[in-house]
Amino acid sequence: MHSPTRGIAACLLCLALALPGIAAADAPSPKAVIAERKAENLQDSAASDGDGKPPTRAELITPPGVQAVDPAGEAPLDDPITCLARSIYWEARGTEATDMEAVANVVMNRLGSPGFPDTVCGVVKQGSEQGSCQFSWWCDGRADDAREDTAYDTAKEVARKALNGQLKDRTGGALFFHHRNAAPYWSKQFTQTFEAGDFIFYRPEGDCPC
Repeated sequence: MHSPTRGIAACLLCLALALPGIAAADAPSPKAVIAERKAENLQDSAASDGDGKPPTRAELITPPGVQAVDPAGEAPLDDPITCLARSIYWEARGTEATDMEAVANVVMNRLGSPGFPDTVCGVVKQGSEQGSCQFSWWCDGRADDAREDTAYDTAKEVARKALNGQLKDRTGGALFFHHRNAAPYWSKQFTQTFEAGDFIFYRPEGDCPC
């Protein structure tokens, strides 16, 4: 007959031995850590207009680095890559690349613009405190995990280019957009700047970054 105390001790020992491995499996990879750090620096530069110089090669997020971030699509939205990629994914997954890139343009255009937060996650989550989110997917009450691997990989690559400053702003400085099947009241208050496959884009009257 085995002693209950010895059995409990053995179980605790097994857990102690297993926990380091579990923690290691949950920890972000070195590539992901580097990519997130670069993204934060690029975000800060975009929000403040920086010194006008393009990022150096060493400062750019790499394709392997961006794909190492949030590989399961389940990470908390607390870094620029995940917030931007998840917003692109939920707003435009299943659409043409042009649509996904234009959604990224809007998020990046809002960085540092008056009335908008100066972080990507702040932009994406803006309005949630009042229950009126700027990006509806963020407060629609549904899970925010990305389940379609190919679409999420594409969204992360678009996010990488946007944060690197390598994405052409085809929207003409747009700060707002809506699906073409919708007709929000606010659209009449702004200047239409661009139409993609599924979306129409706007900026405030006379607010041209040209």
